[in-house]
Amino acid sequence: MDRYAQMFERLDACGEGAFVPFVMLGDPNIDTSLEIVDALVKGGADALELGIPFSDPIADGPTIQKAAIRALKSDVRPPDCFAIIAKIRRQHPQIPIGLLLYSNLVLAPGIDEFYRQASEAGVDSILIADVPIRESGPFSEAAKAHSMHQILIAPPNASDETMARIGELSSGYTYLLGRAGVTGAETAATMPASELINKLKQVGAARPILGFGISKPEQVKDAIAAGAAGAIAGSATVKLIEEHLSDVPAMLQRLTDYVAGMKAGTTHHS
Repeated sequence: MDRYAQMFERLDACGEGAFVPFVMLGDPNIDTSLEIVDALVKGGADALELGIPFSDPIADGPTIQKAAIRALKSDVRPPDCFAIIAKIRRQHPQIPIGLLLYSNLVLAPGIDEFYRQASEAGVDSILIADVPIRESGPFSEAAKAHSMHQILIAPPNASDETMARIGELSSGYTYLLGRAGVTGAETAATMPASELINKLKQVGAARPILGFGISKPEQVKDAIAAGAAGAIAGSATVKLIEEHLSDVPAMLQRLTDYVAGMKAGTTHHS
């Protein structure tokens, strides 16, 4: 059983959903990035969604864009990110690790080579934000070849045809967008998501985790109540890093506390 399946089985037994924080690898530097991930796990993160810094992150709002810029200014490049992930994997052997990134980063070394490196580092899944489902075939094949999941995005305005393709191709989990647009905590996710979640269940898609616009425990609670298997918070998590760049111990404590609060929102019937 792979790590996502193990995670969902464990959470189902506890009556909980998954809370998944996103952070940018190498933000603000490699050493602090490792400490940040430890703080997230300490707070109760069920899985990790990690970014590789990229100069043109078209799906990201200003908060995550700035995180990428900080990492790039620290000369963090994809090989550094794989080295960071390998360390995280050694320290946390059971937690699912997903990458959320852009196609240029995958195409530069070659699709198969990128997936091989990711697999060797300990990555469980890859989501490529700028690859539409109709062009996802080569990436999905590489993921299968290296025993990883290709995570697909279910947008709020998905056609029936798109939903059917998600049902055919998704594995691991489905990244359900709470709203259209770029990432950011400034605009709340559109609730309820129950209609979209029901469609995903009807087409047999991998279990949905709601992202985009999730920043508060109440939103996590709403996502779980709507039938989502969990929630992802990116910009709100990254914002805490940005706000405490001059005081790393305070940053780490705030991140641990934040994740603990968000995780508390995943309990069914809470």
